[in-house]
Amino acid sequence: MIKLFVLLSCTIVMEVMASYQVEVVPSPLSVLGEGPHWDIETQSLYYIDIYGNKASINRYDYAENKTYGATVDGEPVIGFIIPVEGSKNEFAIGIGRRVGIISWDGKSPKAKLLRIALEVEKGERYKTNRFNDAKADPTGRFYGGTMRLEECGDIFDAAEGSFYKYAKDEELSVLRTNIGVSNGLAWNAAKGKFYYIDTCTSDVKEFDYDSKTGNISNEKVLIDFRDNGERPSFGPDGMTIDAEGNLYVCTWGGSRILKIDPNSGKIVLEIKFPSEQITSAAFGGPNLDILYVTSAATERSGPQPPPAGSLFKVTGLGVKGLPMSKVRL
Repeated sequence: MIKLFVLLSCTIVMEVMASYQVEVVPSPLSVLGEGPHWDIETQSLYYIDIYGNKASINRYDYAENKTYGATVDGEPVIGFIIPVEGSKNEFAIGIGRRVGIISWDGKSPKAKLLRIALEVEKGERYKTNRFNDAKADPTGRFYGGTMRLEECGDIFDAAEGSFYKYAKDEELSVLRTNIGVSNGLAWNAAKGKFYYIDTCTSDVKEFDYDSKTGNISNEKVLIDFRDNGERPSFGPDGMTIDAEGNLYVCTWGGSRILKIDPNSGKIVLEIKFPSEQITSAAFGGPNLDILYVTSAATERSGPQPPPAGSLFKVTGLGVKGLPMSKVRL
């Protein structure tokens, strides 16, 4: 039993009693692991290594307790992976400022690019941008955003990205502009809420969400991690949600996930990891009660020692997640 009581300047943290266990999942170390998606149909966790060896897509098979990986010829950077609705072995991936559809059997070392479903930010001005985090909303619409490539300098020096929504039978919509690093996304369809992270604003924003149109409105800051306007020592990164509506915010440079009650905007639990760069998370397993967590093995100061870059799992949280949606493209 772990008793946690932490006080951050951004909010008062509640005292809670929690018991959980963090373990490393059998998988290769990622340079920049990201984008976990639990697929109920295959009982597999799909995720990507954005800057791995030629960039890779990965599948952790729950039954086999084994991870398979593949590359896509000619694509050195992959920003996300989402299974495509109604198409077996097809996935949407982020490649530059494009969304490509690939075919992959989940085991072969190579995946095949079938077509380009979407391209944004055309032109010379945006050539240094790429897609980052993306997900499908509960109806299957694509939501994803862009950022300036890390190699171009400090991510906090520019806000050149945008945030988009798109579906096969709908027009591309620009939901937000002047985005630094488009990151975590989560929906609470029952309450008509959408949650979003731009890492460079150091907060989590809440919106009203219309499931019929997919539009978001009435933006407000749910929780601000800054201290008197100063950035915290970590960057809020990927995010997921549990069936009770609580948010789980990963921290780049923070070695932890922050569980946030959106009703109060307070941190109610810290889940700590033996790795600094905690990038994203998704609930999975047969009962959706295992929190799978990606991490990165690199930082500006250089490579980090293992278990940095591992795929982790967290058990014993006493909650379940929500099924993740496939994308309609």
